[in-house]
Amino acid sequence: MKRASLACAGLAAAIALLLVAGLGALASASASTPGVQALDGVPAAYRPWLQRASQECRLPALSPALLAAQLQQESGFRAEAVSPVGAVGPAQFMPGTWATWGRDDDRNGVASPHDIGDAVMAQGRFMCSLLGQAGASGIAGDPRALALAGYNAGWGAVERFSGIPPYPETQHYVSSILASMASFQGGAVAGHGSGNSAVRRALTQLGVPYAYGGGSPSGPGTGFCADGNGYLDGRCVATTTLGWDCSSLVQYAYWPTRRLPRTAAEQYAATADRPVAKSELRSGDLLFWSRGGEASIYHVAIYVGEGRIVEAPKTGDVVKVADASTMPAADYFGATRP
Repeated sequence: MKRASLACAGLAAAIALLLVAGLGALASASASTPGVQALDGVPAAYRPWLQRASQECRLPALSPALLAAQLQQESGFRAEAVSPVGAVGPAQFMPGTWATWGRDDDRNGVASPHDIGDAVMAQGRFMCSLLGQAGASGIAGDPRALALAGYNAGWGAVERFSGIPPYPETQHYVSSILASMASFQGGAVAGHGSGNSAVRRALTQLGVPYAYGGGSPSGPGTGFCADGNGYLDGRCVATTTLGWDCSSLVQYAYWPTRRLPRTAAEQYAATADRPVAKSELRSGDLLFWSRGGEASIYHVAIYVGEGRIVEAPKTGDVVKVADASTMPAADYFGATRP
C-alpha cells in the first residue's frame, strides 16, 4: 500500500475447487475454500503462508496466486522492504493499517510486518475484508480489482469514485497484479498456438464469480435468472453478479483468434468437425457434457493438461481449475479442438 453466463444450458454441475492451473501436479481441496495450489516463482518461505491465508478466507476469489502477485507488486517478496512513504515489509503495511490487521501468526512472540508469516496472514485478512466489501458494495467491476484498489488507495477512494480510483498508481497496481497472476499459477502453460493462448487467457479469470448468462468477449458481465438458473438460496443473484458462465468464459478465452458462438451447444456445433479422443487431448481443447444429445449440452470447459480443466462451474462458485473426472462420467459428450 503506497498511499497513508447465455448459460451452460440448464444444469449446473458441482465440481471441485479453486486450484492453480497448469501442466504440473495440483492438489485438491474442499468446496468451501480456494484450496491448495501449486505456486511457481514464489520463495519457499512464503508458500505455506500464502496457502494458509487463502484457506482462512471464506471467499474463493482470494487465491494464493492473487496474494503472491500482490506481494510481487508490493515488495518483490522482500521482507525488509521500506517504501519512501513508510510502508514496510513484504505486504507494505502502513503503521495504522498494521495496527488493525497485524497479529503474531508465526508465534515468535512479536507481531511484525517484516515477519513473513505475520505479514502474509495480515495481507490475507485485509484482502478478505476488502473482497467482502467489494461484493456487498453494489459497485460494478471485478471484486478482485476493487479489493486491490482498496488495498492501494483505501476503500474510501473506491466508494468515492464508485470503482477503481483514477490514480495512475492505483490503476497500474491493479492491472499489473491481475495480469501477473497466471505466472504464479503452478506451472504456467507454455508454448504457442491458439489453444495454449486460450488457456492462459482463461486463467487470468480465476476467482471471478459465476454469473448465469453473464460475460462476453469484452469481459465479465452481469447475467439473468431463468428456468431455475441464476438463483442462490432462493434469491436471483445473477443480475447483480459480475462474472462468467461456462460458455462465455470459453468464448472470451478464444476471442478474437477464434470467434466462437455464445452457448455451449453452439460451441460444440461450431467445432464438432474437429473431434478429439480422450487419449489425444491437449491444452485448449473443449470438453462437453450433456444429458440427452447435442441439443442438451449443459457444460463446456477448457482442457488444461494432466486431466484438468479450467471452467466457470455454477452459481455461487468461481472460475477455477478442477479435475475433469469430477464431472459425471455418464454425461461426457466429447471433446473438440477449436
